[in-house]
Amino acid sequence: MFDRRFIKYFDWGLLGLTFLIGLFGLVTLYSAVTSATPTPQKTLYFKQIIWYCIGMTGMVLCFLINYKSLYRWSPAIYAVCILLLIYVLMMGKYVGGARRWLVLGPISIQPSELVKIAVIISLARYYSKFAYTRGFSLRELLTPLILTAIPFILIVKQPDLGTAMVVVLIAGFMTVFVKIERRSLLYIITACTITGPLVWFLLKGYQKERILTFINPDRDPLGAGYHIIQSKIAIGSGMIFGKGFLKGTQNALSFLPEQHTDFIFSVLAEEWGFVGSVVILFLFLMLIIWGLNIAYRCRDPFGTILAVGITAMMFWQVFINIGMAMGLMPIVGVTLPFTSYGGSSVVSIMICVGLLMSISMRRFLIE
Repeated sequence: MFDRRFIKYFDWGLLGLTFLIGLFGLVTLYSAVTSATPTPQKTLYFKQIIWYCIGMTGMVLCFLINYKSLYRWSPAIYAVCILLLIYVLMMGKYVGGARRWLVLGPISIQPSELVKIAVIISLARYYSKFAYTRGFSLRELLTPLILTAIPFILIVKQPDLGTAMVVVLIAGFMTVFVKIERRSLLYIITACTITGPLVWFLLKGYQKERILTFINPDRDPLGAGYHIIQSKIAIGSGMIFGKGFLKGTQNALSFLPEQHTDFIFSVLAEEWGFVGSVVILFLFLMLIIWGLNIAYRCRDPFGTILAVGITAMMFWQVFINIGMAMGLMPIVGVTLPFTSYGGSSVVSIMICVGLLMSISMRRFLIE
């Protein structure tokens, strides 16, 4: 029997924020793919609309399903996603020096985007099951470490350092939220401080080059530093009110590389200026606050930690993508939620919104 309270508690605010940011993203993407010369890519825009429709279907299914059922299905979801990562490494589509895509007939999906959700659900299940007021010890953090390390290693192998980094940041945020023993936290910080510099020797050549270019873009202005320099020019040239819709010269003359994916924010800033950039940042801030508020109001530990993990994913993707565009972060290929072109990215973020809605709608069941 349908419970009328679902309508009463439906989160219209979250839905409105999602559609507003999504509309802003589609307008920006249209400019990025249609005004570029000499070859506009209008088909990418129509593909993105199709992906949005698929994502909205996933969102609806997620808020109709009780999020608590994910607690039971968490091991199966995690296992399937890990198997997909393994399959991609063996049989995935090889593009641009990376094997990240799984071809399913006419479409290609990126399993690493779905793995982020699987890790969030798995960690939420573990932390809610073994929640301690004193905090987790090093021994108790071994399982979360394994749950995070397996997808991290498989994603790095693709290679996709940006997504792998987001997975670690999400896990770290969730772990800090549930609390770590003071002594254990001290050990972790010490270990990271000692072993951190050793990571440099594990990086591939192009990854080292990206970090060095981030520190000094002018060391190779026509090579590795070209992306950051052109992105800064695009953002700066937008000034206060921007050049206007479809009038961004950096984008139109194809000076701005990857303008529809990694550097979509640069297109937005050039055309809408400081004012437009502040508006989209404010909308993202509202979305993140909304997610944290859902976590705060939830009385179920699993729902609370799940909402925190989803919100952390959104925050880090926004932070890293905009940081890349402004030259504040190394270029690691992280998409801007709801805005960058990419089917898997859009579907995964819409699924996350659906899960937040499910948590928000069902809080009355446990109050």
